[in-house]
Amino acid sequence: MQSSRVPPSRAVVAGIAAVQLLALAVWAGGLLALGAVVAPIVFRVVPAPTSADAMTLVFRRFDVVAITCAAIALIAEAAFALRGGRVTRVDLLRGLCVVVAAAVAIAVGAWLSPGIADLHRGGAIRGVGDAGAALDRLHHLAEGLSKAEILVLFASFVLSVAKASRSTH
Repeated sequence: MQSSRVPPSRAVVAGIAAVQLLALAVWAGGLLALGAVVAPIVFRVVPAPTSADAMTLVFRRFDVVAITCAAIALIAEAAFALRGGRVTRVDLLRGLCVVVAAAVAIAVGAWLSPGIADLHRGGAIRGVGDAGAALDRLHHLAEGLSKAEILVLFASFVLSVAKASRSTH
């Protein structure tokens, strides 16, 4: 008589993938929501410098969320590696994508966001004077890195889904 239960190794892989997918979805969804919805509306509706004050707080709070999600996704990658089995090119690519996205999240949270906040607190206005030029450069860099991060997170998500689907077949 055959059991209808899924073998434990498949269940473990599917569980790890589910945790990783949730972390990636929260992380990428937050980036998209902030960049495509929240920031443009706040900067258009709320007068300066209050808009920058508000968004500085929002981005600093989200940096914690992003880095936490990055840690969870990296732990999931470690769990995939430790579970045994053959490592495929897809596994290596997914792991690389997660590491790159995590590095970007950490760089933004540890360096770019604090740098932008410091310049803002010092009275910098984008495009005005040396401090404003520095603020503008950091802001453009943060925007570019966030767009790249979203693309890498999307790739990580697709590759994690592929991992989960392989484990259930």
